[in-house]
Amino acid sequence: MKIIVDAMGGDNAPESAAWGGALAAREYGEEVLLVGDPDKVLTVLKSKGMEHTPGVTIMPASDLVDMHDDPATVLRHKPDSSMAVAFKLLKAGEGDALVSAGNTGALLTGATLYGGRIKGIRRGALAPVMPCKGGQVMLCDAGANTECTAEMLLQFAFLGALYIEKINGIKKPRVGLVNNGTEDTKGDPLRKEAYALLKKAGDEGRLNFVGNVEGSMVPLGACDVAVCDGYSGNVMLKTIEGVAKFMASEIKGVFTTNLATKLGYLACRKQLNQFRELFNQDKIGGSPFLGIAKPVIKAHGSSNEIAVMNAVRQAIAYTNSGMIDEVRKNIAYMTIDQ
Repeated sequence: MKIIVDAMGGDNAPESAAWGGALAAREYGEEVLLVGDPDKVLTVLKSKGMEHTPGVTIMPASDLVDMHDDPATVLRHKPDSSMAVAFKLLKAGEGDALVSAGNTGALLTGATLYGGRIKGIRRGALAPVMPCKGGQVMLCDAGANTECTAEMLLQFAFLGALYIEKINGIKKPRVGLVNNGTEDTKGDPLRKEAYALLKKAGDEGRLNFVGNVEGSMVPLGACDVAVCDGYSGNVMLKTIEGVAKFMASEIKGVFTTNLATKLGYLACRKQLNQFRELFNQDKIGGSPFLGIAKPVIKAHGSSNEIAVMNAVRQAIAYTNSGMIDEVRKNIAYMTIDQ
């Protein structure tokens, strides 16, 4: 298997991407193509003593996509950028999956244009997982599509459920529709129409639909897949991330108040470290773009080498899962008559 890594994408590129890609090749025994400026990538590998890592190949690209570029046009205007070259390799079949910590909008555009959507899927969805009570929950969509149709929300539900089942091994994952109340009469017209479609799929036994879930219920483990449009999903994700950072800061402040609280910290340091690890994005790696015909993983922009390594692990698992073929087999249940 070959995993393509955009070595120039992200805040810490090329160091984190090149180093993380080489670590992944060594750890997982798969081939990794590092796409970027050959001199810069090689300099990073030499500095880490990994220039001769088996399975690592440097693929040249003379330009890069930065966070300020226009996502809709940058790949056309920068055809020699590391991201554009990486997508060309993916489209040509020279790699099985792609990992990038670069510009999210450009990555979605590239995934759609070069990877292509699975036939019948209306839009690709960004689907991160985050910790919740009892495990993890996937948000689908979390920023790729700010305006959605009910059919798109139905497809996000199937895509998220299939991913959680295939990758995380959860049988019949619980699917909830994020809404402003749990009653089936709640929500705007979009949510009401989507509820009817999801309930029908649940009644037919094709989804384990648990109904509407309020935003406060998602971190408490009310569902395994939280279905939402990209606007509300992104707001929820960023809000939860912000609250987690605020709580961590406040807890730290409590334990540094005086000598007694510092001694208390020493007594429960192990448990506090475990709590902090729940929100360690580096362990997850990245977020898949679901609905795309080839695996594309978006690592977060500030990824370090461990996050990139884990994003490659994710890409390997996604490629091996057979999920894309499973989506194709079930596409008839994800579309509605026009």
